[in-house]
Amino acid sequence: MPAQGTMNTRRLFFFLFFILFGALLVAGSFSLLKPPSREKASLTPLSIAFDWTPNTNHTGIYVALAKNWYAEEGIDLKILPYSDSVSTDVLVNAGTVDLGISSTEAITADMAAGAPVVSVAAIIAHNTSSLAVLKDSDITRPAQLEGKIYGGYGAPFEEPVIGTMIRTDGGTGAFENVTLNMDPLEALRTKRIDFSWIFDAWQGVAAKRAGVVLTTFPINQYGIPDYSTPDIITSPDTLKEKKDALKRFMKATARGYEYARTHPRESAQMLIDAAPAGTFPDEGLVFESQEYLSPRYADIGKPWGVQAAASWRDYPAFMIANKAVFDASGKPVSAIDFDSLYTNELFD
Repeated sequence: MPAQGTMNTRRLFFFLFFILFGALLVAGSFSLLKPPSREKASLTPLSIAFDWTPNTNHTGIYVALAKNWYAEEGIDLKILPYSDSVSTDVLVNAGTVDLGISSTEAITADMAAGAPVVSVAAIIAHNTSSLAVLKDSDITRPAQLEGKIYGGYGAPFEEPVIGTMIRTDGGTGAFENVTLNMDPLEALRTKRIDFSWIFDAWQGVAAKRAGVVLTTFPINQYGIPDYSTPDIITSPDTLKEKKDALKRFMKATARGYEYARTHPRESAQMLIDAAPAGTFPDEGLVFESQEYLSPRYADIGKPWGVQAAASWRDYPAFMIANKAVFDASGKPVSAIDFDSLYTNELFD
């Protein structure tokens, strides 16, 4: 039979054990409720709105997030989900978001309408879009699009671009223009239209994977000035007020796209992993699109993102000359300040 002292010692041991264990549980509970760490709180918040659902145009941003490079630069980046109810440019101009992704056409139109945004980086150095027809249509050159049905997006620049391409190849430039309310590839496949304007890195790859054989005519090879697109934008006010944070954002973003240039498969996987569930029913499309796009983000030997002055003069001037850019009252403009459309200062 154990001695009374031994029993008391055991009781004391268990009493102290349960007190300590309980204290640890309470401390753990409070640790779950405590506010974000000082490191997280010290990050500068920035937000970016996408022009579409996640795709390989956006890969470098997802890479920088996955690699924690924004945090390394002191940036807490929030990606706003895409909405088709309001354009990215409107959100950026209003200051609702700090950054966005847009197109050269939209940026030019914004400036003319008095709601300016500024391009701060070129995501893709050159135009990678094309007019596309079904291969079995036997159309082999833009001149043969004469009188055919074009399924488009309802933008004012489409007619002068397509008309110029047809004329450059020897036609008169006449064609029938209808605005689609369905996917252009499906409209082509079902022969509701004769040709459409597609983005080679996504729709072009998707067509190939679906067994839809296309003949394509690159936009920049038939009389249309080349330009970089899409672009990362901010507002003039945000550029002035948050320049330091934007420079740090750009440093991390450039690092993400530079990684994607040389690691297409790994980068595509980061995009897939970060995107909301169900974004990519065909993950193979993401990998194949990334293989296509990675070497096209920038020219060999050139850094990603830095914009060429010609991109912001020649094509906007083409649109203005063809009365495809309008002021706030809906009247065609005759001139704008091309230099105000873009800046490379975040790369300094």
